[in-house]
Parts: sequence; C-alpha cells; structure tokens
Amino acid sequence: MSTPVDDPLSRERSHLAASRSALRAMREDVEALDITDVTANWVNAEALAHQIEERIKALADLSDTPLFFGRLDYLHAPGAEGAERFYIGRRHVHDHDGDPMVIDWRAPVSQPFYRASKKDPMDIALRRRFGYTGGDLTAYEDEHLSDPAEAAKTSRLLQQEIERPRVGPMRDIVATIQPEQDEIVRSGLAGTVCVQGGPGTGKTAVGLHRVAFLLYAHRERLARTDTLVIGPNRSFLHYIEQVLPALGELTVQQATVEDLVAHVEIKGTDDAKAAVVKGDARMAQVLRRALYAHVTMPTEPVVVVRGSRRWRVPAYELQDIVRELLDRDIRYGAAREALPQRIAHAVLVQMERSGEAPDDRVQDAVARNSAVKAAVKTIWPAVDPAKLVLRLLSDADLLAEHAAGILDDEERKAVLWARPARSVKSAKWSAADAVLIDEATDLIQRTHSLGHVVLDEAQDLSPMQYRAVGRRCTTGSATVLGDLAQGTTPWATRDWQEALRHLGKQDAMVEELTAGFRVPTDVITYASRLLPHIAPGLTPVVSIRENPGRFEVRQVSGSADVVGACRESLRHEGSTGLIAADARVPELARALAEAEIPYLGPGEETTREIRLTLVPASLAKGLEYDHVVLDEPQAVVDGEPDERTGLRRLYVALTRAVSGLIVTHTAELPPQLA
Repeated sequence: MSTPVDDPLSRERSHLAASRSALRAMREDVEALDITDVTANWVNAEALAHQIEERIKALADLSDTPLFFGRLDYLHAPGAEGAERFYIGRRHVHDHDGDPMVIDWRAPVSQPFYRASKKDPMDIALRRRFGYTGGDLTAYEDEHLSDPAEAAKTSRLLQQEIERPRVGPMRDIVATIQPEQDEIVRSGLAGTVCVQGGPGTGKTAVGLHRVAFLLYAHRERLARTDTLVIGPNRSFLHYIEQVLPALGELTVQQATVEDLVAHVEIKGTDDAKAAVVKGDARMAQVLRRALYAHVTMPTEPVVVVRGSRRWRVPAYELQDIVRELLDRDIRYGAAREALPQRIAHAVLVQMERSGEAPDDRVQDAVARNSAVKAAVKTIWPAVDPAKLVLRLLSDADLLAEHAAGILDDEERKAVLWARPARSVKSAKWSAADAVLIDEATDLIQRTHSLGHVVLDEAQDLSPMQYRAVGRRCTTGSATVLGDLAQGTTPWATRDWQEALRHLGKQDAMVEELTAGFRVPTDVITYASRLLPHIAPGLTPVVSIRENPGRFEVRQVSGSADVVGACRESLRHEGSTGLIAADARVPELARALAEAEIPYLGPGEETTREIRLTLVPASLAKGLEYDHVVLDEPQAVVDGEPDERTGLRRLYVALTRAVSGLIVTHTAELPPQLA
C-alpha cells in the first residue's frame, strides 16, 4: 500500500532525500573549483588545494550517519532569517539558493533542541526527534513544549539512541546531548573547564563536542593556534578518533602526554617511589636551581677592539646587566640571547659619549665580536636540557646541592640513578625522566602554546605532567576531563583545584556530571559499593537508563567457564569485552584460542564478525563495550601495588559495560563488594 502524500513520516523522508541531494551539490561545487589562475605561487596553490581537499572531506555524506536528527518549530521566526522551522543535524546544508535545509547543531538557533523544556520552552512550539535504522528515517517523536495541556514525557527515541549497541569506535552523542552537558559544550573559548564525571556520564564525549563547538564558533582563531586532544594511551585515542571527523572536524590533532615530551627514547622504568618524586612539582624548583647555577657573575671586564679604538665594559657594569636579566625572570635561553646585545649597548653608549654616531648595524657587529661572545660563553653558557637532567640524576653531590631544602635524603636517593649513564643516548630514560627534560627545555626556551587543549583521563597525571600539558596552553584554554574515583597511578589526583594549579589554570570552572547514560542501573549500583573506599564524598552516578541491564555475579570453576560466559554475551547484539587482571590475560588468551573464539586487542576495531576484545585491566580505562565479562575481581585488586589503587582499577573495570555485566570468580570477592 502506498504512503499518503500528507503522511508526516513521508514528508520528513522527502526532506531527508532533498537534503542529501543538496549536500551532494555542495560537494560537487567544491570539487569543480578551478584554482589554476587564482594563486600567485605554488606555495599558495598547495595551501589552497589542501583547504579544498579538507572541505570536500568535510562534506562527505556518510550513508549510515543521519544527516539530521531533530526539528525545531519556533513560535516566532528567530532573528532576521524569516524561517520558523529548522532541521538540526551534524553540519550545515543549504540549497542552490543558499536557504538552509539543515542547521548545524552548534548554531545558536539549534540550542533549544538541547535546552528547551516544558518549564522553559525557549519559544519552541514543537521539538521533533527522528529515529533511524542505518541511514533510513523510520520514526519520529514530538514534544509540544508550548502546549500546557501536554505533560512532560521521557523520549523513547532518546532512550533507544542512548542504549543502542556499540560496535566499532566511539561515536558522537550529538543527538542525545543533555542540558547539563550542553552548558559545558557551549562554554566560551576564553575559560578553562574541568569536568568531574563518573563512569558513563559522557565526559569524554562532552569534551570532544566542546572542541567541535569551539571550532565552529572560533574557527579563524583556532585555525591559527591549533587544537589538541590528549588521551591516556594509543588504544584510547584510536577508540575516539572518529568522533570529530563524523562532526566534520578533520584538523584536530591527538596525542598522549608521552608524545608531547618525546625528547629522548624511553628505555627504562621507575619504581613507584621514584616515579612519585620525579612527578612531584617540587622537581621544577630543583631543575630551575640546577639550570641557573650555570650563570656566573663576571669578574673581568670585556674589551672590544674596533679599528684603532678599544672600548672597555667594566666587570661591575657587566654584573648589573646580568642581575637585571636574572631579575626579569625570562627564559634562560632568551636571557642568554639578550646578553650580548646588552653588552653591545653598553659599548654604544660609550661611543656616543665620545662623539661617534653608531647605528643598529654597529650594535649587531659589537654583539658578534669575539670578546663579547667569549664573555657570554663564560657568564651565561648554553645548556642542553637532557644533559642537565642526566647530570642531576647521576651525581649525588650535584643533586644534593640543588635539592637542598626541597627534597629530603630519602627522596634524593629514590630519584638518583643506581648506574650513572655516560651519555644522553646510552641513558635508560624513564617516562618520568622525559617529563623532567620537557620542564628543563621550557625553562630554556618557551614551549609553543596552542589555542585549546582537551586533556582526558586527567586524574592519572602527576603534577609534573600537568605542568607539561599546561605549557601547551599558556595562552589558550583547556577542557580537563576525569574522575577522581578512577585514578589508578600512585600519584593520582585527589583534588581538582590542586591539579588545576599545576596546569596553570587556577581560575577554571569545575563542573560535575552525575547523570549516567552509558552504564546500566544495576551495574553502576554494584560498582558504587567501592566509592566509600576509593573516593569518599564523591557523588555516586545515578543511571537515567530505563533498562536496568543484564547483571550477574557468577562463581566458576576455571577458565572454561569464563569462555562460556563470553559465548553467552556474544549471543547478544553488540561488542563484548573480556576484562581481566594483566597477569591472567595469557591464560585466558589460550582458553579462547582452544575454544576457537576469535578476539581482538584493546584499540583494535571490532567488526560484525569479531566482536570480542580481550582487555588487560590496566588498559580498560576510557573504553566501553555492550557486554563485559569481568574475570576474578580480587586478581584485579591484587595486580596493583596497594589495595586502594587496586580497588580503583576494579571500579574502572566494573563500569565498562553498556548493556550487561557478568562477574566471574573462583577466589573470594573483595570484601568491599559484599
């Protein structure tokens, strides 16, 4: 039977088809651009060609991604646009006359889609949500916000979208952003925002969508200063890497903290005590002392010979110049570059007093004079940051001299290398050492600052790592994302205000997300039993999902039963993660191979054919799966250096499930879960 012409669903499908056609025309217009005679040189031509290529990619029509997901009918036409009806989607689409067919979700006119309510309708008569199966529009749902006779209701389509199974990488939440999330997403570029959010509250998605919003609202500025997303590891970055491209943003870079400070090759590791001390912010003071100890007050004059004249700058005047540079507190390298110019200026003053009229060329020539260069080399020598750290960690006397009053004897012993290295290349640098080198590098020469930095899973950073990230956004802003309850490093953040001080963003606004969208009610309730032991005082997450989820604690006799639990989970739609203590992973890998169940490692993209991922507990943070089998909770706890860290690791592992969780154990469960 044919669909009536006036059927609302039929009309919406027609608008979808017309919008896709308009988007295709927009793409074809860009592809047809001829820039042969536009640019003056090949450099400009290359740059313009790259911009066009990026624009073509941004206009791609992804068949399985809805072009629009909502509609707003205003009571009054907003602004001067004259239209009262707007379709809200991932990007702007217009017809051949330039009239909008789909409005970008970031545009001001789209904001009521996320914020309007019966209490505050924001001039919206109707909010319509659309349901899709693949790329096909199959359903719609209306809210008459300005009709007092219609009661507020929970959106069925919104719930379905939140609970939709996850296969493959992380997807955007642009259709399901909630009011408290939207406030953070649309906060201004000038301010730094810190988001404390428990498992499943969408903090990572909020951070990524804030980047997308800022690029929309401040595109020209951020195009000049760049944007960076920092994640805890490569697996996590691979998992989130498709979110921004799906929103049309292709230029945002991704990195780990280790990538930022990769000045040397990491060959060694630190024990927990050494890593904690090296990660302490006091090490910045030690490095500053060690660096500026290279500056020596001059005791001899500088004599500059030019032609038949000799110009003498006495030692006391040189000392005044050095003191002035030290008092200015500029970078070591910048001061060293300024020193020969200051000495040359002192010579020029003498020349002018004797009746000469020297110009800037004379000053530059004096600054390059061999006597001046020799004096600078003695007074303010060049310092290699890696060699500075190498000497500091290799020489007990040198470390004691510069750490006096900052580190105690035990702390100095903890960071001192047992076997001093002979060179930078032969040294067995640790990850914490690389951060120290980055600090020393910045003391010598200012680190390039970006326009905006997103720092995810921030609770696991050391104070020195915060400083390293903060150097990358000194003139920009940041979005800091984390959960104090999920800190699993010995130096894990205990207080956001302290962390923000280390980041250099003391004035940041701290927001807390407590509504859970990802983790089912029964699962988050069970995991929250650990909160009093790992983060007392933290507000537990409250799941807003109507589906309580599948949840079971199952005592088993061995790995074969764990494999059986995985088979059960794989009967359901979506992805399955088998999470286990790192030491248990080899045994479980053998059991899966014997059972002929294919599986992937963390960060590998699941497919329709391979939906099981074997995940060491140490790499589970930030990942999510429709179904999780968690093996041996006590082994997860025992795999960490102390119980508190182990319980936090367990909390992370328990909260990776989107639809169902089976906890398997042969040993007793941790008493905190009783």
